[in-house]
Amino acid sequence: MVQNLEYIAAMLLYVTGLGIMLFHSNLIKKIIGMNIMETAVFLIFIAAGYVRGGQPPIALPGEPLLLPVNPLPQALILTGLVVSVSITAYALALLREIYRHFGTLDAAEIARRKGELT
Repeated sequence: MVQNLEYIAAMLLYVTGLGIMLFHSNLIKKIIGMNIMETAVFLIFIAAGYVRGGQPPIALPGEPLLLPVNPLPQALILTGLVVSVSITAYALALLREIYRHFGTLDAAEIARRKGELT
């Protein structure tokens, strides 16, 4: 069985998102690639906090806390999700205005038209 499968999955997700951002000209696809990359980073954080055979970090009176899972990465991911959704919403709002102004979401076409305007 492959150890650290979650890190391999995160690496593949990150490379996929990076490839989408680099090789696609459509700005919506670039935002989707950015979201895939963010998901890969979230997976790495969650994998780092995982403890095989660990228990939830809840201390009950009279019971010993054996091998707790680290809750800090989970809390960081909640904050990261809020930031990620906010950035995505802002980027989509910007794309809406770009589409209104240029009539396209193709980055190469926008660059060409922007050169014509100056």
